[in-house]
Amino acid sequence: MPRGYPPDPDDLAAFHAAVAGAEPLRVKPRVVLERPKPKPRPRQRELDEAAAMVESLSGLLHFDDWLDVEDAASFLRPGLPRSVLRDLRGGRWVMQGHIDLHGMNRHEAHAAVGLLLAGSLDAGKRCLRIVHGRGHGSPGREGVLRQLVKSWLARRKEVLAFCHAPPRDGGDGALWVLLRASRGR
Repeated sequence: MPRGYPPDPDDLAAFHAAVAGAEPLRVKPRVVLERPKPKPRPRQRELDEAAAMVESLSGLLHFDDWLDVEDAASFLRPGLPRSVLRDLRGGRWVMQGHIDLHGMNRHEAHAAVGLLLAGSLDAGKRCLRIVHGRGHGSPGREGVLRQLVKSWLARRKEVLAFCHAPPRDGGDGALWVLLRASRGR
């Protein structure tokens, strides 16, 4: 029967006869499950750390800083034994973090390296690989990020040492970085 027309009285009588003894179903109480609430995030601490990271990474480099780190194949924080660097080069540390800076400009790379270091420290990670590339895609085929990443790392107190990765891991287009142990771990 098309919609909008009054029902046929015979059909309506047959329906009422069919449901004459029916009782409404009992409605069981329903449980409404809410999604678990997210864990609280220390937003102010995150903002403070981000501001400190930007401040520490954006400071101007002195000319001497460029000379010290630019062509260095490795870096070791003063006062640490040479065995730390030897162990890093020898692969004693397990790589726990990685970032590839290919395709990033210096500002994006700067922020990405800072986030990697901060996140790694928070997670208790000690050994990282940073792939900065060799500069073949840069104007003049000069490795801009290669030099900048080394200078950024050398200025960070949490960085104990870094060295070029072995050829299987990127060679002079990548760095292995050793961070200090996290406090409270």
